[in-house]
Amino acid sequence: MPNIKIFSGSSHPDLSQKIADRLGLELGKVVTKKFSNQETCRAPISAKLVANMLSVAGADHIITMDLHASQIQGFFDIPVDNLYAEPAVLKWIKENINEWKNCTIVSPDAGGAKRCVFFPFLSLKNIGSRSLNIHAHKCV
Repeated sequence: MPNIKIFSGSSHPDLSQKIADRLGLELGKVVTKKFSNQETCRAPISAKLVANMLSVAGADHIITMDLHASQIQGFFDIPVDNLYAEPAVLKWIKENINEWKNCTIVSPDAGGAKRCVFFPFLSLKNIGSRSLNIHAHKCV
């Protein structure tokens, strides 16, 4: 297999490990820190800076999953393939949720609302499907 590295955050380590195992690869080392209330400590890092760091580190092709904004692909000087999870998630819903035609897709924030609204339109048999956006607001 070509020189491939897999990096994952902290949202689903079991899934990341299963993907790495299936591909016969090791997960790249990632350090994340959390506050006592489990909130992740984040300092903003621009997408262009991340793109430059990956290129300088020797990456010659990037595969991403559900980029927050598709414009981020333009920051890279190397090829970027952004894959979307919607088709696989929709397939899983249809195969595992008996009353999937009457389900409600919920998003915790405005960023996910686009995908949430898109789900019912992925199938012609979407009668009764609806979406709901719950906006979470943090007071600082």
